[in-house]
Amino acid sequence: MKTVRFKKKSEIFDVLINVVGGVFSVGTMLYGVWHFGLHETWPELVLNLFYIACLVMIMLFFFNRLSPFHFNYWCSLCVGITVLLRDILFAPQLAFSSIHLASLTLSVALLLMITFFYARKEWTFYSKRNLWMIFIVDMLIAALYHLDIVLEPSNEYTAYLLTEIWIRPTITYGLVVSYVKEIKE
Repeated sequence: MKTVRFKKKSEIFDVLINVVGGVFSVGTMLYGVWHFGLHETWPELVLNLFYIACLVMIMLFFFNRLSPFHFNYWCSLCVGITVLLRDILFAPQLAFSSIHLASLTLSVALLLMITFFYARKEWTFYSKRNLWMIFIVDMLIAALYHLDIVLEPSNEYTAYLLTEIWIRPTITYGLVVSYVKEIKE
């Protein structure tokens, strides 16, 4: 039995750097919850629970402790829930309505893509193009949020908001890299 799923140093580096980035980002957000208080930041704590679950599953998958099917299903579910909660149901109020509408449209598209590409039973037949499209759409959503935050006056929450919006694309990248490596084999 293999102890790690990937053998090439570049593949191991991709997964590990992704997990380190995710852990650093989640740690920063947990510090933000502690710093600003649970009353103001409880939604971030809920989202962080899903992000932590994804990071744990990435590591379990990396060390061959989670089957590809279960990894696919549960990580897709966690990412889909964060898209639904943060970007659709409880979307933040953005200063510019055009940016808000564009990010909402992309969020709905991302949720539909996750549902279509990840929820199918024949998960091994995904193409790399489909997987990378999910990551690209998630990056576009984060870039729109980032643009809105930069255009608004900054305050004490700005650094934490900028960190929080890039957590999910980091995790999505980890999922895509893991799937692409699994497809190769």
